Amino acid sequence: MSRYASVYPLVTARAVARPFTYEVPADTAKGDVVEVRFGNARRRGVVTEVDVERPEGVDAAAIERVAETLPPALVDLALWIADYYGSTPARALGLVAPSYPKRRGERRTVGHAIEAEAAPTQLSPPQEAALGRIEALMDAGGGNVLLWGSTGSGKTEVYIRACQAALGRGRGAIVLVPEIALTPQALGRFRERFGDRVAVLHSGLSEAERRDERERIVSGEAPVVIGARSAVFAPVASLGVICVDEEHDASYKQDSDPRYDARTVAAKRAALEGAVAVFGSATPRPESWQSLERLELGGRLAAPMPSVRIVDLRRQAGYPLSAPLLAELGKIVESNGKAILLLNRRGIAPAVHCRACGATRRCPNCDVALTLHGDAALHCHHCGRMEAMGETCPACGSAELARIGAGTQRLERELAKHLPELEVIRLDADVADVREPLERFARAKRAVLVGTQMVAKGHHFAGVELAAVVDADTGLGLPDFRAEERTFQLLTQLAGRSGRDAPGRVLVQTFQPDARAISHAARHDVSGFLTEELERRRELGYPPFAHLVRIVVTGPEQDDTIRALEELKAGLTGHELLGPAPLLRLRGKHRAQLVAKTDRPRALAARAAALLSAAAPAMRRAGLSVVVDVDPQSL
Repeated sequence: MSRYASVYPLVTARAVARPFTYEVPADTAKGDVVEVRFGNARRRGVVTEVDVERPEGVDAAAIERVAETLPPALVDLALWIADYYGSTPARALGLVAPSYPKRRGERRTVGHAIEAEAAPTQLSPPQEAALGRIEALMDAGGGNVLLWGSTGSGKTEVYIRACQAALGRGRGAIVLVPEIALTPQALGRFRERFGDRVAVLHSGLSEAERRDERERIVSGEAPVVIGARSAVFAPVASLGVICVDEEHDASYKQDSDPRYDARTVAAKRAALEGAVAVFGSATPRPESWQSLERLELGGRLAAPMPSVRIVDLRRQAGYPLSAPLLAELGKIVESNGKAILLLNRRGIAPAVHCRACGATRRCPNCDVALTLHGDAALHCHHCGRMEAMGETCPACGSAELARIGAGTQRLERELAKHLPELEVIRLDADVADVREPLERFARAKRAVLVGTQMVAKGHHFAGVELAAVVDADTGLGLPDFRAEERTFQLLTQLAGRSGRDAPGRVLVQTFQPDARAISHAARHDVSGFLTEELERRRELGYPPFAHLVRIVVTGPEQDDTIRALEELKAGLTGHELLGPAPLLRLRGKHRAQLVAKTDRPRALAARAAALLSAAAPAMRRAGLSVVVDVDPQSL
């Protein structure tokens, strides 16, 4: 007797975003990744339901072969992602069933083979208590917790012990880090403890390497997985724990369809598999602070938190290097120490301005100021456009051109000029291989690491005596409800890079010394900042007291983008809707957005997806594209 199953072919078109019925062998199961004939082509698909009725009057084709089998919980997770984030099931299933080339040659482990060199350290009482709670939840069917403690308070050791606890129960573990290239120490510590039982998944691997690591995970050879955002979909059998390190980091949000948030997905996967999701940070998100059970580790284990000095730039000359900062760097030279300087802008100058006519050189495609770089060219940080600086203003011909502000490349030059004894190492998005400057800084003596927010992420360098923020006001003026949160996190995280093995110092240069984010960061006052931030968001109806859904339409004409969103807005009743409003052009295209505040994001995204599917032919004719972003990280 024939047996039938529902299969989602892995195609991206919304027009075929539904399951199709195929005839399958008797041993077919939910989660099988199969090859099927779809139209005139052969496609991969995922079985989402078995023993279904064949539609009357339809001849169901047979599947051609089974390529692999996914844990059923991953199928349920993908279908939930499609629903929650307003995507298609096929696109979401593609996250859990990636296609890799066939193997040529022997399988190999990413990195060097290593035996499990290192004895576990003695846990502090707060670490013991946190681990005990995680193990209790693991035995009770799962849950979500916030592991909160200062940088250096021992969060990584708790993650390692939680993974050991999962393995001891015959279960697997996933550890997510924001950007694996920027957190090599974490990977090293896990490999020291677990050896080759650790698999690594991130975008820096080749397709063949990802395939080989995936096969090690499926076989049970590597039950511990460490990786960036997409590692949340690792096919770990019988998952026991998911640890999300630096849970405040915005890079956990995917910026292409499906626009999932790996933190939200981690919580959902834990719920589906009866696992524990551990979210760790020294500077938690307000959403996590409000909703999760807190396991507090307290202060540093090995050294006190560094002292913080605020420098009021309104009373200082010499920007970007004030006299107090130069004095602190002089001490670094004398002590053969190290310093980290944060300036969250790349290039030489963020803008070039004509003193004669007032014009600012702007990108003609993106409506943003062009940034002067060290190659003497002007660059757009949105679309990559580059044009010559020139010696005169293209608007009026004047030679009175002023460079406004400072970027990392200018800071690099200023340091070399004023402190030639220091080795200056720059780390920003213009650096091709981020590992090279980090390795140089780790080996160096009497050195300063200069960079954007990359320098504040999860590094543990010995000998760092000074951490300095060159311009703490950079992010405060952004038109984003998370601006203060991000500034506070960045300052506090950078402070944590100083004095990890000896007393350290932090210097913060600012034109706004009384700003809430800056004053709380100077006191290492995480609880106080989050309490005030939550009250502000409660009054304004921002997360976690409501969800945001952002819908952006892009096209050749501004009027068409606004009109499309007005029509969409008419069909989205029952939610607080803001806009539509025009946005800055990007890569030559006009943009507009509609923002919803809602306590039913899943329902709104599903309704928006249905309306957009119906409007798809008309939008294509007008050259319009649309993005639905549930829980966006910025507005």
